[in-house]
Amino acid sequence: MNVIGIIAEYNPFHNGHKYQIDLIKSMYKDSIIVVCLSGSFTQRGDISILNKFDKTRIALELGVNLVVELPFVFSTSSADTFGKYGVRLLSALGVNLFCFGSETNDINVLKKVANAQINNEEFETLVSSYYDNGINYPTAVNKAVKDLTGYEVKSPNDLLAVSYIKEIIRSNYNIECLNIKRTNDFHDLESDEKIVSASNIRNKLCNGENIKKYVPDIVYDYLKDFKYSNKLFELLKYKIISDDDLSKYLDVDEGIERRIKKVIMNAKDMNDLILKIKSKRYTYNKINRMLCHILCSFMKSENDNISDIEYIRVLGFDEAGQKYLSSIKSNIKYPILNSADTDSKIFDIEKRVSFIYSLIYDYDINFDKSLKPIIKTEN
Repeated sequence: MNVIGIIAEYNPFHNGHKYQIDLIKSMYKDSIIVVCLSGSFTQRGDISILNKFDKTRIALELGVNLVVELPFVFSTSSADTFGKYGVRLLSALGVNLFCFGSETNDINVLKKVANAQINNEEFETLVSSYYDNGINYPTAVNKAVKDLTGYEVKSPNDLLAVSYIKEIIRSNYNIECLNIKRTNDFHDLESDEKIVSASNIRNKLCNGENIKKYVPDIVYDYLKDFKYSNKLFELLKYKIISDDDLSKYLDVDEGIERRIKKVIMNAKDMNDLILKIKSKRYTYNKINRMLCHILCSFMKSENDNISDIEYIRVLGFDEAGQKYLSSIKSNIKYPILNSADTDSKIFDIEKRVSFIYSLIYDYDINFDKSLKPIIKTEN
């Protein structure tokens, strides 16, 4: 039996995600699909427009068998950290085939790029040289990769794909990769095709446009009355103004806290704030993650004390997923989280973040504390 892993954010789940799951099921008919899911905040620092349990319900209804949580401390980190712990969680759950979408429809190219970053001694020297010249880290990496391999990897999903492959190679996991070519551009916020990016859909929601065409019906039912909340920016603004030392938070480096303090009073909203901070050195996504960590009080000292996964939190399963989980339970390296009083730094942070999320969007924090998984029953 193939156990197929996906790392996802589902912010929101759209027709492209449905296409991926349907394709997997057509190729591997007797498989189990395990999704490692970001919760309240995502890798690019965005707040999730649906809470983790609604995202789990949707995933289970649309063909996923088992959903586990990628904790905040990993899900809002750089691509390499995000990929490292997402793949590590899936490996612990017995995944032998890892599926991801990327713009590069050539797994061999992605493997060559990953190997160059791991095994070529010149790579770090080249990255440091480019970075020291004032460009941002992703651009420095891309330039170094192009120098060593002749290939360019610039799109967000290609970068994540390389991070996934690097972790598989480094840890020598017995996991094969299945690459599905993405048919949409992450940066395209205007496309009107049936399959568009999650960024495009969020942009349409922000503009009050109807998104029914771009998402499965169950997702539309959740989002048809969705309204963006300005509370996130209000809470962040208060936090920035009232906190005397922003440099203690993760990703707030090189004195950028002074710039944040300088522009916060004149920023109209989150996007305006990011654009006022943005520079050649700092990408939009880097700043967004930085602001997310300030909002959630995620400190460098907390991050420094985290060295590995501390637990696996099951968000939901169907009958097949529950049977599979029961069959491997005794062989799983990490404990399954079953108590809200567990002694875990990572879970303490997760509870804090969930409470902050509940201040922004309507969300029952008690359901989160109960640790009860969503169970999809057969109709």
